[in-house]
Amino acid sequence: MGSRTKIVVLHMKEIIYTVVFAILGILLVVLLAAMFLPDKNKQNADTGQKYTPGIYTSTLTLNNTTLEVEVTVDESHINSIRFSNLDETVTTMFPLIQPAIEDIAEQIYKNQSLDDISYPEDTPYTSQVIVDTIRQALEKATAN
Repeated sequence: MGSRTKIVVLHMKEIIYTVVFAILGILLVVLLAAMFLPDKNKQNADTGQKYTPGIYTSTLTLNNTTLEVEVTVDESHINSIRFSNLDETVTTMFPLIQPAIEDIAEQIYKNQSLDDISYPEDTPYTSQVIVDTIRQALEKATAN
């Protein structure tokens, strides 16, 4: 007596469902791996931080008056630029200094760089001195 032949009947619908679910399972595993495995490029960008977070100051002298320019930074952004000891006598003697630093600060916030800054026509030299002072403060903030 020979071997008994077994006949297996597969319905085409079951085969299609099995293939679709297998593809979805593989896709899910690939997607989870892509989401949760660390990205090498992102790690390199994170370790290459631009600034050491903190508040850095640099001094500016105008007619025997010393002003401090205060620059606040985080790892990759310039967050705040302002005069820390600006009083009424200085603003009276130099009325365009506050608008000049505000204009420069807006441009720096927008570009996050000291490059391509346009100086106001009414205060180009004062603006240049302010930018140089901000540059000195940012040099202190630059990460090693």
